[in-house]
Amino acid sequence: MKIEIDKRDLLSLIGKTQNIVEKRNTMPILINVLLEADQNLLKVFATDLEVSLTDQIKAQVHQPGKVAVSAKSLFEIAKELSEGPITLIKKENNWLEIKQGKYTSKIVGISAEEYPIFPTYNSQAFIKIAAQVLKEMIDKTIYSVSNDETRYHLNGVFFELNPQAGFKMVATDGHRMSLVSKESTDVKVSATQGVIIPRKGLHEIKKILEGIDGSVEIAVEGSQFVLKHSSTILMIRLIEGKYPNYQQFIPQKLTQKVMINKEAFLTSLKRVSLLANQKSKAVLLNLSNGRMEISSNNPELGDAKEEIEVEYAGGDIKIGFNAKYITDILTSMNHDKIDFELNDHLSPGLMRPHNDASYTCVVMPMRI
Repeated sequence: MKIEIDKRDLLSLIGKTQNIVEKRNTMPILINVLLEADQNLLKVFATDLEVSLTDQIKAQVHQPGKVAVSAKSLFEIAKELSEGPITLIKKENNWLEIKQGKYTSKIVGISAEEYPIFPTYNSQAFIKIAAQVLKEMIDKTIYSVSNDETRYHLNGVFFELNPQAGFKMVATDGHRMSLVSKESTDVKVSATQGVIIPRKGLHEIKKILEGIDGSVEIAVEGSQFVLKHSSTILMIRLIEGKYPNYQQFIPQKLTQKVMINKEAFLTSLKRVSLLANQKSKAVLLNLSNGRMEISSNNPELGDAKEEIEVEYAGGDIKIGFNAKYITDILTSMNHDKIDFELNDHLSPGLMRPHNDASYTCVVMPMRI
């Protein structure tokens, strides 16, 4: 294998693989990417056996071939080289020689035959979704994904599509839940049972979606979620397991409704929670006619409180929440006004952008 490729093209190609390659040493081979040069294209394959990516870019292929090399080493070397063409040459011992001007280096490689078999797909059932819509849906749910490895079925976002309801994403860790719905304009959408996309896969989807103005194509095939855009193909192994019935977590018949300025609520919460218990992040919301007092108390650090104006005409309520859960929700919303619905200090709270039922967040209260 001998090719010539522009530095920017090489960095663009290898950069997409950096978070996929496995940095732990359970399978040392997974720190590598597979390079394949043929027909004036350089193709890259990267996998950690759960998330897999393949892409290609134009290059001058003087001699076709393939080799697997360290993704990090190749990326770091290319990053430090000057702008312009870089020559890559596979040596007989599977080492890869990197040349530019008077610079030469060789990095250890392995035979392409030793690289794990790359997953394939043959789905004809791809549907289109606007890249920024998909990114927004992930942003509005990923923060609620559980970190508890013993509840593996909650370690991802539940994704379903339905001809009537369009796209839905939901995530919960048992303390909070976020649910977002978007209409679908693709006439080919057919109902699915819903699939669980793992957190790492969602982060890789977000990376691909950055800066894309148009649509991407997605499909579910067996145990894989597949995303295509241009020459990039991302395949994610889905989490097996039954997702809980999320509809039952949404409280009904809430009697108290508060309308709050999002920015005022968010900045006040951040200030007051600085002196909250560092583990529980507990703050107390004290609601009365037209105002909300936010307070925190930590015997080891001190206490803080702040009052903000709200639109509320109900009875007095004191209710505790984890401040981080609330700030995560507020940060994900792009409306100026927030509707916050409650019953009492023991019942979960429901938050939505003002007059927008497409995004629903539920948060459990804390005893303070």
